[in-house]
Amino acid sequence: MSSRTNLASSADQTPFERGYVHIYTGDGKGKTTAAIGLAVRAAGAGLRVFIGQFMKMGAYSEIKALQCFGEKIVCRQYGDGRWIAARPTEVEVELARQALEEIRGIITSEEYQVVVLDEIIMATWFGLLDTQDLIDLIDSRPVHVELVLTGRRAGQELIDHADLVTEMCEVKHYYQNGVLARKGIES
Repeated sequence: MSSRTNLASSADQTPFERGYVHIYTGDGKGKTTAAIGLAVRAAGAGLRVFIGQFMKMGAYSEIKALQCFGEKIVCRQYGDGRWIAARPTEVEVELARQALEEIRGIITSEEYQVVVLDEIIMATWFGLLDTQDLIDLIDSRPVHVELVLTGRRAGQELIDHADLVTEMCEVKHYYQNGVLARKGIES
């Protein structure tokens, strides 16, 4: 057995001594892409990854690609499949609360070493969840679980509870010239 195989085997069995909290925020493109890149890297190292997508529903290209990883990367979408235009309905709020409870169970099960919660920060901005819900989730996770939160408009209180914060800043985007989301690049 090669030393490379030995390293992969030990990664499969050894969780992090300490997991960190990442936030990918800002108005620029790339928050979900960065989180999924981290998930792919973790799976490549033999770690199990759970991805929960808030306020998204459908067979986005990245979801289709992640299916190739089998049980190494598990992805679930939470929501009713439409973007919130104004105040959320009671049904939308209830779906988000149920999702949060499911995710609490997933995190505390310690089945996954990396948990990505895509667009969960926007779920707080739209009033589906409270920022305190996310802070409680951060504070209650097992110490070795790596937690990644994405979405625009992360508030300072949430940023203060993170270990790594990356702000995606839009400098220029072809969307400003009328180019819509393209399959395989933005969707």
